Amino acid sequence: MTSEATELTEGARKLIESVRFVLFDFDGPICRLFAGHAAPLVARKQVRWLEERGLHGLLANGVREEPDPYVVLRAVDRRRPGSDLVAELGERLTREELTAVETARPTAYADVLIRTWSAVGVRLGVATNNSPRAVRRYLAARGLTGCFAPHIYGRTEDLRRLKPDPYCVQRALGAMGAAPPEVLMIGDAPSDFHAARAAGVHFLGYARNRRKEGLLREAGARHTVSSLLPVVRSLTGGG
Repeated sequence: MTSEATELTEGARKLIESVRFVLFDFDGPICRLFAGHAAPLVARKQVRWLEERGLHGLLANGVREEPDPYVVLRAVDRRRPGSDLVAELGERLTREELTAVETARPTAYADVLIRTWSAVGVRLGVATNNSPRAVRRYLAARGLTGCFAPHIYGRTEDLRRLKPDPYCVQRALGAMGAAPPEVLMIGDAPSDFHAARAAGVHFLGYARNRRKEGLLREAGARHTVSSLLPVVRSLTGGG
């Protein structure tokens, strides 16, 4: 048995084997969306687009150097909530996400885990801050649409509803007819954990490095894995 297979605690194993519904965050647990289309480059393009329109004053100190395009988008939304400007910036980010799908890197063992859970009758959904259009394009390219459709809940025009707000998780629960104790969410960020906790669902953290594990533990996540392999093995009786 590999060290990967021993990472699952008994509590996490029982949880994984008993849930009836699983919600995945997208960028992280399913794939690395910006593996070939760097997120910092996207953030710089957003900042440049704003500056070219004389709107650099919307960006507080530090945001101009921010490597996360979602932070830039939310910073502008805080200054101009619900505006056409925010809608246009959000659409530009969606187009960047759709481009990123072409070079996205599948998370190791994610495809087999998704197919395995689907095959044994567990109902799956996606609850993400990414554009649902990007999620659908990625899943279609991997032949995974049937495992999730129609339960893909992503970014809307109301950016206040992005995780850690539980809105996308609650949308999924309502549409799937799922009671919170029956649901497991898999995410890789504290915002995922906080959204899951606010919605009353179980949480498994996917931490592909020590930094992410530390952030999840600090947020309060009890169960984390550095690989999805032990989750697959738990479902298939492999350890």
